[in-house]
Amino acid sequence: MSGFSDFLGNERIKEYFARTLANGQISHAYILAGEAGMGRKTLAKAFAMTLLCEKNAGGQNSGEPCGVCHSCKQFLSDNHPDVTYITHEKKGIGVDDIRTQLNGTVQIKPYGSAYKIYIMDEAEKMTTEAQNALLKTLEEPPSYVVIFLLTTRPDSFLPTILSRCITLKLKPLYDAVIHEYLTERLHVGKSDADICTAFARGNLGRAVTLSTSEEFGRLRRSVTSLLRQIHSMDLGQLVEVLRQWKEDQMDMDECLDFMQLWYRDVLLFKATQDTAGFIFKDEYKTIRDISAKSSFHGIEEILEGIERARQRLGANVNFELTMELMLLTIKEN
Repeated sequence: MSGFSDFLGNERIKEYFARTLANGQISHAYILAGEAGMGRKTLAKAFAMTLLCEKNAGGQNSGEPCGVCHSCKQFLSDNHPDVTYITHEKKGIGVDDIRTQLNGTVQIKPYGSAYKIYIMDEAEKMTTEAQNALLKTLEEPPSYVVIFLLTTRPDSFLPTILSRCITLKLKPLYDAVIHEYLTERLHVGKSDADICTAFARGNLGRAVTLSTSEEFGRLRRSVTSLLRQIHSMDLGQLVEVLRQWKEDQMDMDECLDFMQLWYRDVLLFKATQDTAGFIFKDEYKTIRDISAKSSFHGIEEILEGIERARQRLGANVNFELTMELMLLTIKEN
């Protein structure tokens, strides 16, 4: 993808960029905030490429890059002389990173474009010293400079940084949009798309990753197998499952998410006897049988037990003890 037209969702942000491009009122600094996988970098690159496009020069910006001019080709090959991606090797973005890659080059005018673009991913990793160094450029930026700060945590920036940037927050997509993308564009099977969409919670990038992840596939098979058989398993068998999960370094947050969604389907069927809102449609018979054997109170106890386990694991309570208690709660209800 090169422009805005193929970017799904966040119409408000795309409309804002379109107005900005049309009236030529380009800000010197933008903060694009949202979860990883929501398309922050894609949006920043679409805007940058459109700004640099040769066919959009001269005040007649079409709102989309042409994709064929010399500038667009350079951009698409990550070889544009007027675009800098701020990089860092350490866990944090230090003051030297800002001084050498940004402050030290901003006074050099663009080589062949009207703008000079800087894109900083994981900008929340800037140290306080690095932010203060960036502030020096934001206070008196050259007219041709445009800086994009991409972040999952805009609250990590100093108030003085926030006051000098336009902050745009990406929002989750509707499930129907993600589901259609997975099935129509990526040709993911409907039942797989149902599960990936539910897990993604409006994050298209996460949905796409899950749809092709072997690790998620293994987790799905393992947790599904457990939930199908848990009422007939003894404590020793449950302990063995947990041992295997720990050995395989299974993502416990995803395991717990999976269980919550599973018992959400159980509760839904218990209340409505309808599968229309099911996530695990291909597990209908199993979920129907579990629903028939469970009370509303029991299902609520299970969901509360899963949430307690999540909180305890987050507080570093013993893994085996926490998970054994949760599985016994599921088994007993």
